[in-house]
Amino acid sequence: METIFTKAIGTTPKIKLLEFLIEGRELDYSISDIAEGAGIGRTTMFRVWDDFIELGIVKNTRSIGNAKLYKLNMTNPFVRKMVDLFDTLIIEPLDNRKRAIINTYA
Repeated sequence: METIFTKAIGTTPKIKLLEFLIEGRELDYSISDIAEGAGIGRTTMFRVWDDFIELGIVKNTRSIGNAKLYKLNMTNPFVRKMVDLFDTLIIEPLDNRKRAIINTYA
C-alpha cells in the first residue's frame, strides 16, 4: 500500500525500510522482521543495510541467540527530521481527521 510518504519521496527499498522503521520506531526488530515488514527481499535488504548502519540510521539494541535486533536511531539528526516529516504527512492529518469526527458527534 502506498502512503503519502512514499508517494512524495518514492518507493525505493531504502525508503520502504525507513518508513517501516519510522512506523515502529519504539520497537526493535531482527533483520528478517525488518525485510518482511518493509516488503523487500532479504537480498535487497542486505544490499542497503550497511548504508543504514554506516550512516547511523539504525542501531543494534540487543542480541537474542544469534539474532541481532535493531531499531531506528532517534539521536541521529537525519532520522529526527525524517520522523518529523513522516509525522507531519501521516500522523497529524489522521489526528485532525479524528478530531473532526469526534467534534461532529459531540
